[in-house]
Amino acid sequence: MEYSVVVPVFNEKDSVKILFSEIKSAFQKINATWEVIFVNDGSNDGSLDTLKAIQNESQNNVAIVDFRHNRGKSAALMAGFRAAAGGVVITMDGDLQDDPKEIPAMIRKLNEGYDIVSGYKKVRHDNPFHKTIPSRIFNYLVRKSTGTNLHDINCGFKMYRREVVENLHLYGGLYRFIPVIAASNGYTITELPVHHRKRKYGVSKYGLSRFIGGLFDLLTVIVQTRFIKRPLHFFGKVGMVPFTIGTIICLYLAYIHTFQRATIGDRPLLLLGIVLIITGVQIVCTGILAEIVTYYQHAGREGGDTVLRR
Repeated sequence: MEYSVVVPVFNEKDSVKILFSEIKSAFQKINATWEVIFVNDGSNDGSLDTLKAIQNESQNNVAIVDFRHNRGKSAALMAGFRAAAGGVVITMDGDLQDDPKEIPAMIRKLNEGYDIVSGYKKVRHDNPFHKTIPSRIFNYLVRKSTGTNLHDINCGFKMYRREVVENLHLYGGLYRFIPVIAASNGYTITELPVHHRKRKYGVSKYGLSRFIGGLFDLLTVIVQTRFIKRPLHFFGKVGMVPFTIGTIICLYLAYIHTFQRATIGDRPLLLLGIVLIITGVQIVCTGILAEIVTYYQHAGREGGDTVLRR
């Protein structure tokens, strides 16, 4: 099997049959072996029955993974990755906004030597205030905080070499950050503008709660990719902020007490300074403990190096 297309589905019964037909048409043009893995993420609109009908009509090109309840996109993608047999794995959303006609162009881009090709919805057809503006803000924050220079980290239309998805462990909202996680593991990434279409059926699952949740997920990814093996660098930077502010406050109060003979014992500012110093010390100590745990977890476990000899 050369290509596996993983499609998470949640209440998209009117879209999946059209999507499968378009995917089939795209692969017929490049004469390759392929499969589509639909992951039914607890749909309650009859999507599963539609998927079974597609499977019965197809020539062994469709597999279905069925969740009894909604488990989220990360779980759906991981299930699809485990079921995939292709050497290249493609992910698409099931709402018809991703255009399968872009698949041949993405394959050509991947064959230039990259490990991941990420779609870039350069011209979007979403509600500009509901999705576009929050998405642009979010993408900007991701680029600045992670160094992964993608314009559209949220685009679900991506192509991976199999090795990339075999080394992923996704949960929660981490599916958005697969390129960031992969880049931290040394995989190469490029971006390709893709045709984006208006939603024809169903309703968007995007909302303010997902935007806010994405910010917390971004913090999780930053810790995992930049500080997981050096936690003191993270906790130290965070802890130094309250510690420094508290120290400045206490030095100021010590100055006015010494040179201006002012009474400082009953000032709330003194209590604030002491609390900030203690808080900073506690955070740094947490980082030290995390460093100790990290050391013993990794001591003697390094390996997997590739040695090349003539």
